[in-house]
Amino acid sequence: MDVPVGHPNFGRIIPCECKIREREAKLLRQYLELSGLEQLEDWTFESFDPTVPGVADAYRIALEYARNPDGWLLLMGGFGCGKTHLAAAIANYVLHHQRLFPLFTVVPDLLDYLRATFAPDRTDSYDNRFEQVRNAGLLVLDDLGTEHTTPWATEKLFQIINYRYNQRKPTVITTNRDLDDLDERIRSRLCDRAICRAVFIRAGDYRLRRSRLSS
Repeated sequence: MDVPVGHPNFGRIIPCECKIREREAKLLRQYLELSGLEQLEDWTFESFDPTVPGVADAYRIALEYARNPDGWLLLMGGFGCGKTHLAAAIANYVLHHQRLFPLFTVVPDLLDYLRATFAPDRTDSYDNRFEQVRNAGLLVLDDLGTEHTTPWATEKLFQIINYRYNQRKPTVITTNRDLDDLDERIRSRLCDRAICRAVFIRAGDYRLRRSRLSS
């Protein structure tokens, strides 16, 4: 880009639009490969049934968040109540409608992904993977609390969550655990109502009740 002497960009290398698009496309592919979101492409707001008793409020709040992903959203409830579907729907909506790179990951799988960098045959570094996760445009942590608890796992999770808390990066978390069962440092971030909105889904097994309604 030609600019006159004295211009703030004089002497700087400014990438062209095509290079920026190439870089963004590569980054998006990396996040999609990591998250497996392509396997959940049908988990959208359109395929979610908000008429199932107990899910309407969560559906509305999740859709509002997807349209304006600011702060955190915590989805709580028992097994099969629709938490993961709504979390994936948010990620898919953001993927297609927002300029954010979503990363959807199940927490135990995320820890395995980070731990795998210590294998002798790995070429990518832990630092690269860790930065990729904590700097995702939208991070969805599914099934928090189901991971095998070790000091290493707890510390890595806290580092990711604390970084995104301090940076106020859009984050969606699902859990079927009582918050008192979580690490107290993580719990304190999730209980901060200035950044995190918590929704408890009282729907029983959404999948079972949905199938009954449609039969």
